[in-house]
Amino acid sequence: MTALDLDFVRTQFPAFSEPPLEHFVHLENAGGSYACGQAISWLERYYRQTKVQPYYPAAPSKEAGEQMDSAKRRMAAWLNVGADELHFGPSTSQNTYVIAQALREYLRPGDEVIVTNQDHEANVGAWRRLESAGIVVREWQVEGESGELRTADLEALLSARTRIVAFTHCSNVIASINPVREICDLAHQTGAWAFVDGVSWCPHALPDLGDLGADMYLFSLYKVYGPHLGVMFMRRELNAELPNQGHFFKAGEPAYRFTPAGPDHAQIASVNGVIDYLEAVARHHGYDDEPMSARAKAVGKLFREHETALLQPLLDFLAANSNIRVFGRHHAAERAPTVAFLIEGRRSGDVAQQLADADIGLGAGNFYAYRLLQALGIDPDEGALRASFVHYTTADEIARLIDAFDELL
Repeated sequence: MTALDLDFVRTQFPAFSEPPLEHFVHLENAGGSYACGQAISWLERYYRQTKVQPYYPAAPSKEAGEQMDSAKRRMAAWLNVGADELHFGPSTSQNTYVIAQALREYLRPGDEVIVTNQDHEANVGAWRRLESAGIVVREWQVEGESGELRTADLEALLSARTRIVAFTHCSNVIASINPVREICDLAHQTGAWAFVDGVSWCPHALPDLGDLGADMYLFSLYKVYGPHLGVMFMRRELNAELPNQGHFFKAGEPAYRFTPAGPDHAQIASVNGVIDYLEAVARHHGYDDEPMSARAKAVGKLFREHETALLQPLLDFLAANSNIRVFGRHHAAERAPTVAFLIEGRRSGDVAQQLADADIGLGAGNFYAYRLLQALGIDPDEGALRASFVHYTTADEIARLIDAFDELL
């Protein structure tokens, strides 16, 4: 198949069969997606059959550990990295916090860390707090009204003292898709590590981390049809270099060095369901005989093409209204389907409530991109509106949103 079979896709998500959600249009997927049925089934199975301490010899305990190990292997294979380079933590914010504590021990006063003001605060705040240890934090600022990052501005900040460049794969407000490989290469040329927040990109296409060039890449599975876990890819060399943050007797085991607060065992097992779903999509569309990396790229392409086709009419409608300020580019192929905007003379929270009354769920607020909203001249406490969707969204749902806006305006 050359186009996404949306009917097949929606049968994989129990939410679409739930009576309370029958008429609801979920358009705040950037805050969290529906869970696929496969992940829910794995979660239930774990709690029913193997809810014991994993990795002991007893049969249910052994099975529990095998399910968790399988989840890690399968997710790593889909991302094209080693299973020993993948870690599950309670959340992306928690994962960055733990790494920041390691860096506090590792870096020296005068070392430099570059952060952006385009990111979610999870990929900014943890690194900024290193200033209290004498680390110099430099800000790679977005450009004017566009909110875009320019690599020339990064080059001007890089120096022989730069140790880390932290940036986002995709903004959760501007929705710009940053040139990750180019930025990582620039960081590596100065001997710095590249830390990438992929939370806002991964719901649309899980990346080939083997090609991307990042030293650390983080995303959240509850936005990728699964449980509330943070996924952290960490290069073996980086893992070995940073000080252990886990129990002292686990210092020699890479899997335990940076997950001191182990996440829910059942949730880790349910990651198998996320991969089951992605593989089901690949199989249904005729890609099951492809190598794993090609299969992952094919599924990502299916998702992106469907999303792009739905996004352009929404962008065109918003751009045609002079009292709406849309953030980011107006060409759907150049951005993710996450659209933040302001309506002149309307409070964002009030508009979101009006849409909620029509059974349409949008986001309203600063979306933890507090510094970006400040840079764009928006009161972060007032915030903006945000419509965000993924591949299971339909053209009819986008049409309902446009019709609702037509009435409001």
